[in-house]
Amino acid sequence: MTDMRSKGRSARRTATCTTLAVVAALALGACGPGKVATIGPDGDRTAVGVHVGQGVRLDARAGVDVGPAVDATWTLGLAALAGADPGKGAAVSPSSLYVALSMLADGSSGAGLARTEDALGARGSARRDAVVALRASLGAYDGDPALVGADELPDRAVVHQASQVVVDDGEVAAEPYLDTLWQVYGAGVLRTDLATSAGLDPLHAWVAEHTGGLVERSAMTPDRDLVMVLQDAVALAARWQRPFDARLTSDAPFHLADGTVVQVPTMRGEREAAHATVDGWQAVRLRYATTDGPGLHTDVVVPPAGTDVRRPDRGVLGRLTAALDAAAPPAVELWLPRVDLTSKVDLVGAFEAAGLGHLMSPERSGIDQILAEQADPGFVGQAVQQAVLRLDEDGTRAAAVTEIGVRVASAPVVPPVELHVDRPFLVTVADSTTGWPVFLAAVDDPR
Repeated sequence: MTDMRSKGRSARRTATCTTLAVVAALALGACGPGKVATIGPDGDRTAVGVHVGQGVRLDARAGVDVGPAVDATWTLGLAALAGADPGKGAAVSPSSLYVALSMLADGSSGAGLARTEDALGARGSARRDAVVALRASLGAYDGDPALVGADELPDRAVVHQASQVVVDDGEVAAEPYLDTLWQVYGAGVLRTDLATSAGLDPLHAWVAEHTGGLVERSAMTPDRDLVMVLQDAVALAARWQRPFDARLTSDAPFHLADGTVVQVPTMRGEREAAHATVDGWQAVRLRYATTDGPGLHTDVVVPPAGTDVRRPDRGVLGRLTAALDAAAPPAVELWLPRVDLTSKVDLVGAFEAAGLGHLMSPERSGIDQILAEQADPGFVGQAVQQAVLRLDEDGTRAAAVTEIGVRVASAPVVPPVELHVDRPFLVTVADSTTGWPVFLAAVDDPR
């Protein structure tokens, strides 16, 4: 069966495993299961997705209108949150999801691209400029992702961002597409066999590295029709501007959605923090210790009793945010449960809810610019976001990885017809042009 699958893949693919079109159409040498190559521009293999903005840097204050992209990111994030499985809770990264979809859009064209950009709130260079500007704004807090998994939180907040494109070793990616991914997203290229478990090992390593170990493995599964995976990671390690006193933490009642009351470890303390109330919703803003820029913050939002917290009103959230932006911080006596969430969200449902259902259709996706010789459009075959969020007395650790796997369907592998030649048979040799028989034989006994 393995041999037949391999033959099916070989028949579909036109590239050899020894070359990959990159910025300079660099030859990479032999490849196969367990053998991978990572590259940057001009053959630089040392820094793949380590720092955002390795390509084009753009000042976030240089007149770029990021508003539509920010609004669209909220919409996408809320769709992902609503699509998470019920349980203890769910964490998502809207920014990582937006970046991954923007990378996908850059490999699309036509009506499919238009639909994708409708959901992203911006088109073409305006979308790319917004992504770079938004990531550059967070670039003020760039640092080593290992700090996210360290025993002690850093003195200043760290936000690490990274992107990567993974190309199956039987495909050749389109050079203009890789060029765009590098210059806009700082995305390095990794090359491996996406049809085997062993071939996914470098994806696991990349995920663990760029999340500080909070997310341990890629969520992708081997697939012989998987031609490319887009990966985006973001990781945060931030100490509260004013940490909670751990001696005051104790169990306190917490009311679950079904009315059950449970006891949970709850941090307590009085602090100066912006507070706002809108239509029965309350919010408080907690700031992190930073040394650059206007800072980072967490908003803790409490809806009215009986409200589905997974489906908050976007308008109310916007008004709460505006009120917190304008509020003078009063004294707030805050009781806040510790949080330790790990979640894995299948994004297919979120895409449907956000108007991106076309991405799963070969006929409507528009994903036709990612391979050098692409006979058929690709489509999203796998899309998963994994996230971890931990809040304690000292601060916050969080990480998320968005992965979008693009498939190009091959012709179905037809099982072989069995013919056991175990009785007398005929042999003919004929001219294929005219059908004129040149030899004809009856084999009664082949001995």
